Amino acid sequence: MKWIVVLGDGMADRPLAALDGKTPLQAANKPYMDYIAQHGTVGMARTIPEGMPPGSDAANMSVMGYAPAVYYTGRSPLEAVSLGVEMAPDDVAIRCNLVCLSDAERYEDKTMEDYSAGELETEDAVALIRFLQENMQEEDLRLFPGISYRHCLLLHHAQLGTQLTPPHDISGRRIGDYLPKGRYGERLDAFMRRSYALLKEHPVNQARIAAGKKPANSCWFWGEGTRPAFKSFAEIYGKKAAVVCAVDLIKGLGICAGMYAPHIPGATGAKRTDFAAKGRAALSLLNEGYELVYIHVEAPDESGHAGDIACKVEAIEAIDRDVLGLIMEGLRAQKEPFAVLLTPDHPTPIEIRTHSADPVPFVLYRSDLDTAPGALHYTEADAAATGLYLAEGPLLMRKLVDLDF
Repeated sequence: MKWIVVLGDGMADRPLAALDGKTPLQAANKPYMDYIAQHGTVGMARTIPEGMPPGSDAANMSVMGYAPAVYYTGRSPLEAVSLGVEMAPDDVAIRCNLVCLSDAERYEDKTMEDYSAGELETEDAVALIRFLQENMQEEDLRLFPGISYRHCLLLHHAQLGTQLTPPHDISGRRIGDYLPKGRYGERLDAFMRRSYALLKEHPVNQARIAAGKKPANSCWFWGEGTRPAFKSFAEIYGKKAAVVCAVDLIKGLGICAGMYAPHIPGATGAKRTDFAAKGRAALSLLNEGYELVYIHVEAPDESGHAGDIACKVEAIEAIDRDVLGLIMEGLRAQKEPFAVLLTPDHPTPIEIRTHSADPVPFVLYRSDLDTAPGALHYTEADAAATGLYLAEGPLLMRKLVDLDF
C-alpha cells in the first residue's frame, strides 16, 4: 500500500458570476478528482483552528497531521529551515517579500501593486537580495535569499511582538495603515523605506521595467516566528514520508517533520509550473521506498491572489491530469494498491483575493476497496452535501494513514 496526499493550495472557492455561478472546481474538467469522489469518502474539514489566521502555514501543518495549537511557532521559521538558516532559540525569523509598490511620492502613500513583483524570477531576486545584504545588513539583522519573491530576515537575540501584515492581504491598497508596528515596528519600517530607495533605480529593476515587467522595488516583512520543534512524522504516523513542493514554507514543514524534501526541477511555486514534474517526482519517490508522499501545488492559491479565474481553473485541471492522474495511472500499471487524500489547505476565493478560514472539501480514496458513491463530483457543494464534517484538520492524516474510511 502507498499513501498519497494531493494538496491544491487555495483550490476551494466561492461561486463566481463570471463562471455562471460556479466555483473553479465546478467549472474545471477533472475526471480523476471526480472519480475518486465517486468511489471514496467525501466531506468537509476545518483546517484552520478557531482564532488562528487562515495562513498556508497553519493549514498545511494541520493537513500534514500536526495540530497548530501544539506545533505552530510562526511561518517564517519554517521557511528558514528550508533555506538552511540556523536559528538560535532567541532568534526571530520574518518573511521578506520583494514586492512592487506604486510610485507615490511618500512611502506611506504607495499602494501594493503586486505582492510577488510579477512572480519575480529567482535570478533577479537573488541579485536584489545580495545588493541589500551588501548595503543594509547589521550584526543582529541578516537577510537570506530564497526562491522567487520569497526571502527571509533573521533578527538575532530578539523577541516576538511586531505587528506585520501579509502583502497579499492588501493588494491594491495604500500601505500606510499596514506598515510594521509594535516591538520592532519602527526599525522594520525604516528598513522597508530604505530598501525602496536602494532598489527603485537598481539595474535589475531598470531592466525589468524596460522589458515590460514589474519592478521588485521594496522589501515587505511579515510572518514572524521562532524556531519550531516537531516530533517526526515516522514517529507519529509510522510511515517513511517525502514532500514534493516548490515552496520553502512547505519544504520547511516537511523537513521539520523528518520528511525527505527534494528539489524538483521545473517546479516554481507560481501560477504556472511544471505540474507533471511533481507527478513524476512523487511516483519516483513511491517507487524508491517512500510509503507516503505529500504533494503540494501552489498554483491555485497564486491564481486566487491574482484574481485570475482562468488560471485557477487551468491549475485545477493540470493537478488532476498531471499530478493525481499521472500517479494513479502509474500505480495502477504497477498493480500497487494506494490510498489518496485530496484536499485544499484553505480556500483562496477569487472575490477577496486572499485566504479564508472556511472548511475545505476533501476526498479519502482507497484503490483496493469498493465503497458506496461518496459524491458525484469533487466540488465544495457536493462535499458539503454529504454531511460529513471533520472539526480538526489533523484527523485527515490520521484517517488516511489508518485507512479509516
